[in-house]
Amino acid sequence: MRDEHRSLYLSYLERCNEHDLDRMASFYTPTIKVNDIPMDPAAVEAQFLPLFTAFPDWHWEMRNFLADGDYLAVHFTVTGTHRGDFRGIEATGRRVTISEFTLYRLEDGKFAEVWDHADMDALMRQIGQGEHN
Repeated sequence: MRDEHRSLYLSYLERCNEHDLDRMASFYTPTIKVNDIPMDPAAVEAQFLPLFTAFPDWHWEMRNFLADGDYLAVHFTVTGTHRGDFRGIEATGRRVTISEFTLYRLEDGKFAEVWDHADMDALMRQIGQGEHN
């Protein structure tokens, strides 16, 4: 089962790194909970769009993967170049690297729940916001 989950996840990660929002959504249940908030796949897509617009080369690299039953835990290094407006901050051209951890719960081979933590404080510092530029 672990290998099946890993294969499913790597396929999803490939879609994410292609910024293919439609195909990413095909991995979600019709109502998915993201950080305990129920959403439909279109709402999840809407969360990615500003990120992909501001960082057109946004890329997740899996560092660690664990599977236990219907749960997947993934640790990433994420990189991107700030080429567009992000949270009201104009493009700086700066390259960013952050750490991200995500826990997924599968239901019928799709992501039903996602708990995600990305180090957005580090991202904001790297694009010139915050006290440690």
